[in-house]
This record gives sequence, C-alpha cells and structure tokens, in this order.
Amino acid sequence: MLTPLTYSQVFSRAWPIILANAAVPLLGLVDTAIIGNTGSAQDLGAIALGALIFNFVYWSFGFLRMGTTGFIAQAAGARNFLEVRLVLGRALVVAFALALSILLLKGLLGNIIFTLFQASSPVEAQALQYFTLRVWGAPATLATFALMGTLVGLGKSKHILCVQIVLNGLNALFDIYFAGILGMGVRGIALGTIIAEYITFIFAAFIVFSVLKKNVSKKEKFWAWKAIIDKAALIKMVRANGDIMIRTIFLIFAFAWFANESAKFGDTILAANHILLQFVSFSAFFLDGFAFVTESIVGTAIGAKSLLPFTLGVKRSSIMAAATALCLALIFLTGGNYFISLLTDIESVRETALQYLLPACLYILLSAGAFQLDGIFIGAVRTREMRNAAILSTLFFLFCSALLTTAYMNNGLWLAFILYVIGRGVTLLVFFPGIRADLIE
Repeated sequence: MLTPLTYSQVFSRAWPIILANAAVPLLGLVDTAIIGNTGSAQDLGAIALGALIFNFVYWSFGFLRMGTTGFIAQAAGARNFLEVRLVLGRALVVAFALALSILLLKGLLGNIIFTLFQASSPVEAQALQYFTLRVWGAPATLATFALMGTLVGLGKSKHILCVQIVLNGLNALFDIYFAGILGMGVRGIALGTIIAEYITFIFAAFIVFSVLKKNVSKKEKFWAWKAIIDKAALIKMVRANGDIMIRTIFLIFAFAWFANESAKFGDTILAANHILLQFVSFSAFFLDGFAFVTESIVGTAIGAKSLLPFTLGVKRSSIMAAATALCLALIFLTGGNYFISLLTDIESVRETALQYLLPACLYILLSAGAFQLDGIFIGAVRTREMRNAAILSTLFFLFCSALLTTAYMNNGLWLAFILYVIGRGVTLLVFFPGIRADLIE
C-alpha cells in the first residue's frame, strides 16, 4: 500500500535536487575563469556565445527529462516494473533519434544560429569552432536527460545529485586540463565538456540499470525490444514530449520578451532587470527541487490509484515550496542592497535595481504556485493542458505588457511579469480538478 510522504521525507528528496541544480551555474563560472585567465577577449566572447546557444538548445530538449518522469512514476506506482524499463527504453530511442537528427543537421543549425546572433567576426569564428565540436556531445546529453527523468520519477534524488556532481566535477577538471594546462582555449573547453558528457552518460546509465535490475526476475528479460518500439506507446510518448517542448518554447519566449522590452528603456534598466532576474533564477533552483518531488509523488499516486498519498503529498510539498518562496523573497528584499552590490559596482545600475527589487521579490513569492502545478501536471502526464496553459499565459503576458508598459514603463513591465506567473498558475489550476477526478473514479 502506498503511504503519503511526510514533511521530512519531502525535504529529504528535495535538498539533493536543489544542490544538483545549484551546481549547474558553477561550471559556467569555471569555464569563464579558465578562459578569462588564459585566453583573449575573443575567446571569452566565444565561450559566452557558445554556452548561450547550447543552453537554449538543451533547455528546449528538456522535455526528454520531464516527459519521461511522469510515465516512469506512474508505472512505478502501479508496481509495473517491466513498464518502467520499457518507458526508459522508449525515452532513450527518442533521445538518440533526436541526437542523430541534430548531428545530421548540424551544418544547417550552425548557419541558422549564427545568422540570428550578432558578434564580431573573430568571436563568431571561435564560437562556430566551439559549436562544431561540442555538438558531438548531443547523444550523451539527450540520453542523460532520459536517465535523469527516470531517477526523478523513481524519487531517487540523491542519485541525481551524484550524477550532477560527476558531470560538473569532470567537466571542470577536463576544462582545466585541456584549456588551461594544454592551452587549447575554446577547443579545449568544448573537448572537456564532450568527454565529461559521455562519462556522465555511462555513469548515469550504470546507476539507473543497477536500480532497475533489482526488480527483474531470473526468467525475465531486462527489455523486450518489440514492446519498446510499440507504435502506440511511442506515439503517446512523442506527443507528450511535443506538448512539453511547445510549453518550454513559450516559457523561453516570455523571458526573452521581458529582456527585449527591458532594452527599450535603456541600458541601465536592461542591466538592472538582468541583475534581478539572477535572483529569480537562483530561487528557481530551490522551487524546482520541490516541483521535482511533486512530479514523483503525483505520478506514483496516480499509478497506484491512491488518492490520500496524492492529496497529502501535494499539500505537504506545496506548503514547503510556498514557505521556501516566502523565505527567499524576504532574504532578497532585506538583503537586496548587499546582493546587488555583489553582482555590480556600477552605481546607476545598483540604484535602479533597488527601485525594482520589490516587484522582483513578489515574482519570486508568487512563482511557487506555477512551479508546483508544473510538477503536478508533469507527474500526471497532462502535457496537453500544460501546453495550452503556457500558450494562454504567454498571450496574457504580451497583452498586459503592451498595456502596462505604455502607461508605467518598467514598473508596468514588472507588473505584467508578475501577472504572467500568476496566470501560469491559474490556467493550470483550472485543469487541476480533472486530475483528482481521475483518482476518485
């Protein structure tokens, strides 16, 4: 019988994910420090541009992690461990198919990307070199997304932390060796990252297969290839992933719109808003930790057709997420001057950022609902509703932005951004009763 998670169990699952998320930006700092001390300004610009490109591409493919989690959690909740393995197999098939497509189209992708981004010729040349080499890590990276989705679905958050430590630790070591010691510059950073990605894939695969093998009897095969490539099951997974991809693209677009609108008010406001968005991004590490736990709770409860663990699990993880958002908002509100000073010594930018600190903190506080509801719908594999909610809330944001920025400038932009994150939560909340209804039936 499935038992609800206690508050301590929710926290025990959340903190490793929070640490794993927080480790990601540290690698960017290492890469910047290495090139900043051993290379030229053009090298540093190339790394910044190259990293931006891959962050955008891989974030867009983040659906592989999210789409896998819900299916895995539901199969685990139903104690159908064969289906757990089949879901992983299908996720890896999709991941490798996408990676192969990226490699086959890398020339076309490169041309499109470097047409969109504007940089000096030396920087673009170095960034293209970085892209051309780094893209070969796509199979390992996308497959690792599927493996990480499996671990999230199974509630193995400490394993996730281990995988992230291996990836970031090896990446930093290889980057230091190739770029720093051997002096390979941008090519060294790309090569170090590729090697780290493939080793991490092997390490994550070993962990996942070790976990799943415990539920394979001697008479069973680990995988049944015909069942993995079952047409109906693959179509279901691809549709879910497609919905999440659309949702993610709209989410990226909303943040890009915020940055673009900020630029219309001048360089100082653009820089100030960028500083405040770092607080928003930092807060996301914490809120994502509880959202990941919620994904597993919801999926497992739905698979087990058990309402009480669903209700109590969602309630407890949401209370902890809301309390965390409140603490983060208060920390940034009371210590805003100090934190802003850490990020910039430009007086005009610091003063401007302080003017808009309150709305940024309100955004952090109110974003907990959107994060938690995302986790609920991912666990329930209600991806169509996620897609529709993302589209509606983004259109609402654009409308509010056009209306409010005309009258209130940057204050209006922040108000529209706050209404946007509320809208993300409200549009999902409208669909929430359907998930409970399925469990009650």
